[in-house]
Amino acid sequence: MKLQSNKKISRVFLLLAGLMTLVPGVSHAWWSDDWSFRKKITINTTESGVNIKEGLASVPVLVRLHSGNFDFLSSKEDGSDLRFVSGDDKTPLKYHIEKFDGLNELAVVWVQVPTLPAQSNADAIWLYYGNEKAVAGDDAKGTYDVNQAVVYHFGGQGAPKDQTAYANNAAQSTASEAAASLIGAGATFNGTSSITIPASPSLNFTAEKGFTFSTWIKAAAPQANAVIFSQQEGASSLVIGMDQSGVYARIPGAETKRAALAPGTWHHVAVSAGKRLVVYVDGVEAAAVDAALPPLGGNITLGTSFTGEMDEVQISNVARSADWIKAAAQGEGVDAKLISYGADEQTEGGNTSYFKTILQSVTLDGWVVIAILMVMAVISWIVMVSKAVVIGRMTRDNKKFIMSFQKIASDPGVLDRDDDQDDQANKETPFAAALFGRHDHYQSSPIYRIYHVGVQEIKHRFGNTDPKLVGKALSPQAIGAIRASLDGALVRENQKLSSQMVLLTIAISGGPFLGLLGTVVGVMITFAAIAASGDVNVNAIAPGIAAALVATVAGLAVAIPALFGYNYLISKIKNITADMHVFVDEFVHKLAENYGN
Repeated sequence: MKLQSNKKISRVFLLLAGLMTLVPGVSHAWWSDDWSFRKKITINTTESGVNIKEGLASVPVLVRLHSGNFDFLSSKEDGSDLRFVSGDDKTPLKYHIEKFDGLNELAVVWVQVPTLPAQSNADAIWLYYGNEKAVAGDDAKGTYDVNQAVVYHFGGQGAPKDQTAYANNAAQSTASEAAASLIGAGATFNGTSSITIPASPSLNFTAEKGFTFSTWIKAAAPQANAVIFSQQEGASSLVIGMDQSGVYARIPGAETKRAALAPGTWHHVAVSAGKRLVVYVDGVEAAAVDAALPPLGGNITLGTSFTGEMDEVQISNVARSADWIKAAAQGEGVDAKLISYGADEQTEGGNTSYFKTILQSVTLDGWVVIAILMVMAVISWIVMVSKAVVIGRMTRDNKKFIMSFQKIASDPGVLDRDDDQDDQANKETPFAAALFGRHDHYQSSPIYRIYHVGVQEIKHRFGNTDPKLVGKALSPQAIGAIRASLDGALVRENQKLSSQMVLLTIAISGGPFLGLLGTVVGVMITFAAIAASGDVNVNAIAPGIAAALVATVAGLAVAIPALFGYNYLISKIKNITADMHVFVDEFVHKLAENYGN
């Protein structure tokens, strides 16, 4: 029996070990302790992302950063502390920054991913940041493979500069720069402008190796005979153009059909040539013809007779696969599906809390609103605490005074103290008097102060400062005048009781509205940043929206305690007011009983 039991235990352990091998590994290591933050970027090549059928190698991937998915406050102003590391958390990746605007919280970075596996959603890269001592580490030439001959981002002054190691810079450009294009900066063509790229050995193309042209285009309107790309050497030529609202490719003796290209919107256009001439629109094969690419060389011209915008021109001296072009089209556009962003992590023990991640995404305007709300919260709490202390002291002193007053037999003025102590107490704040004042003679009791006013009125009419007023008489008119003085004193005491309560009503009604204002502005900024960066997905939107809602939470955090405190204090104030009304009636009746004619 014991042997069978041991065998069962061994089987359980073997089963558990087998299950553990099925669990994907999680990277807990930290590439370098000099960097305080990191973010996981997941690459999705499944059908829910970019549906890649075959694996790709050395792919430049676009990483868009904005306030919704990146904490710019924790990074350097120029982004020089950015580093990208492979999924093993050991191998640094080549990258370069096209744009980094810390003030407006927008950045565009190109990262070379060593492998883009087919049908995978597990592989990822790590973005490290948060190192004030870091120097710029971007490498534009290393970001692209040896087959990439031209890459134009169109940023900077003058003719476009090539980002690859071949340095195929444009010789001349009459196109104007579009500061905010689809990805970063772009080029605007007016129908007469163009860009010329001089001939070079890296721009010689053959059918054996192939050719690929890739760009983003926004045509201003349907147009005839517009040339997007052209290269000619003797009788050999390749033209990529537009005819009305269709894009086509043409070599001597062969031309593709027109592929629909709606004007006024951005579209990814790519053409590959080798043994076959293929036109892709938005990553999908749209037209093709079986024809071999003739040997090509010579100057390249972009944008002849074209009217519209062009962004991210890439030319390769190989025929890129359909998956490669699909990854570019669906990884760089507005509705990018290739990558998603995880939560921020810190060196101190891994993942930060969700609340900390949200706070890191709060924009400047949100912090302004939150700061105002914090001031309101502090004021409301000071009012509530001080009022509670004062009202508690008043209630106790009122109770003592009423008990003494009810024991009076004939002389209503016997409890009055006609000295300077009460005047000195009145000069103090109610809170200081409640905490530090003398309470041996009901100094904090508003009922006693009303009583004191009544006794002083009686003495004034009798011309006598002796507290013993037995045997005197008052006319009904005098009693009525005293009643009016008592009512006036009661009103003043009510005003003291209600003082500063308006600050609580402001916190109750104004706090949520201020919070809502911060949320609305934060949502507007989030959507504006997303529109500017072109990164539209849940991971981009969610942090910004969550951060914007922090202002509403802060507004409610101000209003809710103030509401509870206000209702509690108002109920106590009503009780004290009711006691004062009852006392005025009792005091007047005692006057009428003892001093009436």
